[in-house]
Amino acid sequence: MKHLSSYFTFATVITLLFSFEPPSLDTPEKFVQCLYNNHHISNSISNAVYTQTNSSYFSVLDAPIHNLRLLNISSKPQVIVTPLDVSHIQATIMCSQRHGLQIRTRSGGHDYEGLSYIAEVPFVVLDLINLRQIKVDVENRTTWVQAGANLGELYYTISQKTKTLGFPAPHTR
Repeated sequence: MKHLSSYFTFATVITLLFSFEPPSLDTPEKFVQCLYNNHHISNSISNAVYTQTNSSYFSVLDAPIHNLRLLNISSKPQVIVTPLDVSHIQATIMCSQRHGLQIRTRSGGHDYEGLSYIAEVPFVVLDLINLRQIKVDVENRTTWVQAGANLGELYYTISQKTKTLGFPAPHTR
C-alpha cells in the first residue's frame, strides 16, 4: 500500500507540472494594464511607461545609446519602464512574468555592448535612469548609489561633501 501511495503522489506531481501552462505572450497593452492595475504602486507609474505608440518612445529608447551601431537594431522593446520608485520595479517584474515578457535592465550608461537593447524574444526595458540618488556619509566613510547614477555624478557628489575622500573606479572608454 505504501508503494501505491508513493506512486499516486508522484503521478499527481507530474500531472500538476504538465497541467500548468507557461505565461502566454500577451500584447504590450495587457502588460501596461497590469502595471496600472497593480495596487502596490503609486499612480505616478503612468508617467514612467512608454510603448511604441507613445510619441516619446524612440527618444527614451535612443537617448542613452553611446554605441551608434545600436540605433539600427531591428529588435525593439515592447515597452520601456523608467521607474520613479522601487514599487515600479516590483510591478514591472511581476507583470513581465505574468505576460511572458523578458526584462532587460539599463542603468547609468554601463551598457556599451547594448545587451539591454536586444533580445530574441519579446522584452521590456527597465530603465533605471530616474533612480540616481547618491548619499555620501562622510563620518562613516560610506556612499550609497542608486543604479541609475553615472560615475561623473558620483564623483561630483562626493567632491561636494568632502575634499579628503574619493571613490576608485576603473577608467573605461
